[in-house]
Amino acid sequence: MKKSSSIIWGIVLVAVGVVFALNAFNVTDINVFFDGWWTLFIIVPCAVGLFTEREKTGNIIGIAVGVFLLLCCQDILSFSTLWKLLVPAVIVIVGLKMVFNGVFGNKATEIMKKMKLDGKEPKTGCAIFSGCELKYDNEVFEGAELTAVFGGVECDLRNAIIEKDCVIQVTAIFGGIDIFVPGNVNVKVSSNSIFGGISNKTSVHKSAPTIYVNGTCMFGGVDIK
Repeated sequence: MKKSSSIIWGIVLVAVGVVFALNAFNVTDINVFFDGWWTLFIIVPCAVGLFTEREKTGNIIGIAVGVFLLLCCQDILSFSTLWKLLVPAVIVIVGLKMVFNGVFGNKATEIMKKMKLDGKEPKTGCAIFSGCELKYDNEVFEGAELTAVFGGVECDLRNAIIEKDCVIQVTAIFGGIDIFVPGNVNVKVSSNSIFGGISNKTSVHKSAPTIYVNGTCMFGGVDIK
């Protein structure tokens, strides 16, 4: 993923440099600093994220926000109309994601349901206007539920024993969750995010157990390291 991101950003920078050069030699007359040019700092990173990040919902919402702001700066839409369109657009995007997960299934939900049917309860970490730390040292890990509301949760699995696929349900609302995983597992993310998201900085390993992270983020974030 990092390699793809580097390539795409390289292409973007080359394109910008070429435009500046052509303008300098009067070959082209492209107005780089058009009305609302600053919205590109929202649109471009989110567009790159669609190709380089595993979770797409946050990037789609970011692109929608950037495009609506650009249209307002171009006087195509008014800022009063912006909020009337933006909020429904975000709700529709999140709703479609939830429908997609419901129709095509969600591995994290399936594992959690099976775990509870087997009489096993996931460990919980909850921080509301506070902090919470969970650490698994030489302990078998099968699943957890982490919630941060105006607070922070740290879950350390680096010394945990992970023998099979497991799941972590996360909810971050105006809060943050840090998850540290061992280097011999895969991590797959599925989230519904509004002005927040899940960052997965782990690598892919063949024939290794998978930790499925299923989450909801509203003005909050989850970092998986």
